[in-house]
Amino acid sequence: MSINSTLQSFQRFGVHLGLERIKILLDQLNNPHQHIPIIHVGGTNGKGSVCAYLSSILTEAGYKVGRYTSPHLIDWTERICINNQPISKTELETILIKIKHSIHFNQDIPTQFEIITAAAWVYFAQENVDIAIIEVGLGGRLDATNVCDRPLATIITSLSREHWQQLGPTIQDIAREKAGIFKSKCPVIMGDVPDEVKPVFESRIKALNCPNIWVNSASYTDNNLAIYQDIKYDLPLFGKMQLNNSALAIEAIKILQKKGWKITNHHIRQGIKNTQWLGRVQWFKWRDHFILLDGAHNPAAAKALRHYIDSLGKSIIWIIGILSTKEHDKVFQELLRENDSLYLVPVPAHSTANPSELAILAATICPKLTQIKTQKTVFSALEEAINSKNSDQIIVIAGSLYLIGHFLGNLPSDTSKG
Repeated sequence: MSINSTLQSFQRFGVHLGLERIKILLDQLNNPHQHIPIIHVGGTNGKGSVCAYLSSILTEAGYKVGRYTSPHLIDWTERICINNQPISKTELETILIKIKHSIHFNQDIPTQFEIITAAAWVYFAQENVDIAIIEVGLGGRLDATNVCDRPLATIITSLSREHWQQLGPTIQDIAREKAGIFKSKCPVIMGDVPDEVKPVFESRIKALNCPNIWVNSASYTDNNLAIYQDIKYDLPLFGKMQLNNSALAIEAIKILQKKGWKITNHHIRQGIKNTQWLGRVQWFKWRDHFILLDGAHNPAAAKALRHYIDSLGKSIIWIIGILSTKEHDKVFQELLRENDSLYLVPVPAHSTANPSELAILAATICPKLTQIKTQKTVFSALEEAINSKNSDQIIVIAGSLYLIGHFLGNLPSDTSKG
């Protein structure tokens, strides 16, 4: 069976948080997670970037590094990497078949996310990685990745109101779920979170007696290098949020250094410089035009994207598709400005918001947009946008990582990454 068909058979179980199924499944697979040192990365935005920095730095230092992230943009294999190289399709198929055969007919059937998470653990144990960088899927306390008792470090990148349908209606509820990945006496590295939830994290840290550090963002030097404490480095990922994300990664590396890991400041600088993370404030060349891609799918991510765009001093032609579950009004409030132009498109193969309904909402929120149109696909919108743009405009595709993944996965052969 193919990867898609195998995983599709578990999709019907949807999002079903809880640790009992994954623990039973991993036990049937000889508990591969118990043999792998990990850094556990939670939060709302920035998790993938922090994982990418850490993986790249540790790879540069000569370690064999597993990385598990979600969602993927184009292919399931992107989620499971060693030294930044995705697992082969053949290997993932083999592991998925093994996992499927291990499930007893009378047990509570695992979810799709639990299956792919188990596959990551199996692969990393099989390949004897030195360390795995593990991104939380949703929330934290009951997320399928939350099965290791002694992480080398735990990171919270940021926090904003998202997935409240599963995690609770208030930002404090969400914070309590995120803090559920903290473990007794294991180091916690805290990023930029709102003041009103700091007591939630502080209480959990104190209860578990966790060594902790609240990280201040890096800053830029006069010659446009980033600097964090005593380390200056090229920052290849765009946007102010990367000053926070890179600082979090450096603090995690400093914890490993204190534990005796052989990682130098040169490894940190070179590892960050070599970091790649698709679909996040990414410039892309399309038929001699540079366009900007960003998955900005919640208000905090949208605000960060707008901050970066404002630094460019251009008006924007937006091509936006959003899932039905997102806070459309708040995302639009952060993104849209007068004199911007807007195309609204569906997000294929997912629970998409209706572009026509989004158009009405956008007109209400930002009535001074130069135009609002709907298009059937991101590609037809892009063609029209390119034909209408002038030299003072930038085309930005945003609103959902799934939309970015659809775009990158269905490119004509005459395009190239910028």
